[in-house]
Amino acid sequence: MSSVAVIGGFFGDEAKAKIVDVLAKDADIVVRFQGGNNAGHTIKLGDNKFVLHLVPSGIFYEKTVCVIGSGVVLDPFGLKDEMEVLKKGGIVFQNRFFIDPRTHIVLPLHKELDKRKEDKASGSKIGTTGRGIGPCYTDKATRIGIRMLDILKPDILAHKLTALYKFHEVEIAASDMKYLLKNLLICGDYLIEYIAQVPYLLDDYYRQGKMILFEGAQGTLLDIDYGTYPYVTSSKTISGGIASNLGFPPQKIDRIVGVFKSYITRVGNGPLVTELKDVTGDRIREKGNEYGSSTGRPRRCGWFDAVAARYSTMINGFDEIALTLLDVLQGFKTLKICQAYSLNGKIYDQYPADTECLESVEPIYLELPGWEEDLSVLRSYSELPENARNYIKEIERLLSVRVSIISVGPEREQTIFV
Repeated sequence: MSSVAVIGGFFGDEAKAKIVDVLAKDADIVVRFQGGNNAGHTIKLGDNKFVLHLVPSGIFYEKTVCVIGSGVVLDPFGLKDEMEVLKKGGIVFQNRFFIDPRTHIVLPLHKELDKRKEDKASGSKIGTTGRGIGPCYTDKATRIGIRMLDILKPDILAHKLTALYKFHEVEIAASDMKYLLKNLLICGDYLIEYIAQVPYLLDDYYRQGKMILFEGAQGTLLDIDYGTYPYVTSSKTISGGIASNLGFPPQKIDRIVGVFKSYITRVGNGPLVTELKDVTGDRIREKGNEYGSSTGRPRRCGWFDAVAARYSTMINGFDEIALTLLDVLQGFKTLKICQAYSLNGKIYDQYPADTECLESVEPIYLELPGWEEDLSVLRSYSELPENARNYIKEIERLLSVRVSIISVGPEREQTIFV
């Protein structure tokens, strides 16, 4: 198979970056297809920990090409800073890092608009990262956005910046506009050697039989259409988004790996049916270090939700599952898996489209015995304690998809292939 997609099955933060990093060992190209620097992908290599926000996770393999597609919204200042940090760590970008010229850029204006919108929000706030992602996607849809190719052309960039500020009725001093224009052009000069038409690039790689790895950001339940609207991100996070965001035909996606935590977490507002607002939830959070990579916000934690996972598996077409952070569940006498929801005497085995309904349903749990053994030192499926294997088998039964990868720690070698 020459192309593999790695997609988050819940609300993001499923440790996708670790799975991408492990699979990237055999990949020729790793491609980011949506989101922006509101995603934080943490990679642990020995004593070093790297948090990536825009650069694809395959960058740590010296022969792997990394690509950012037009479906991403890109903060050029953030990307430049991220690249500089990685370069100081010995990472080489020349001839192995490419950005599609159609990629829309995130401006300081978008961050300002993001903050204003959250401050003015009536009722529950969305809980955005404040990185300007939503407003940038809005400008893209409104057809007034600024793209990577624009920051290579001073006169056109100046005109489009002025028009954009005028459209949003945001005043900017002439000196500040001049400063912004100057720095965007500096970013353009810095990034120009990395700009390439991604559809042609990927088509060429695929025809050569090269292994392409698609890296999702956020998670399925944050998809703009199929997530818990309005508590969602502003892009297509599901596998179907790969084709539209990269110009890569869907029939050429050969294998789709869904990544689920062994429990569930969520950052920000919105329904989380199995949320544990007690010492058990606190215990999972501390054991799993469940704090946002981008914001540092504590993640809400709950038991594994098989209703949500079945829905995610269906709409993505997962061929197999990567189950992460299984080691975090060590020491719990009883583990729970939500197998259905109930509300006013009605049983739901489908994930409701109605967010208000999701906020009201109660989980119906299946209980399983836990284990005391330390999984982090184990390297094969047969070594796992019987109760851990039974937990995995129950998830496979509920999702009707096999678990092919089990992560028992943040290190590359703490990965079990089944």
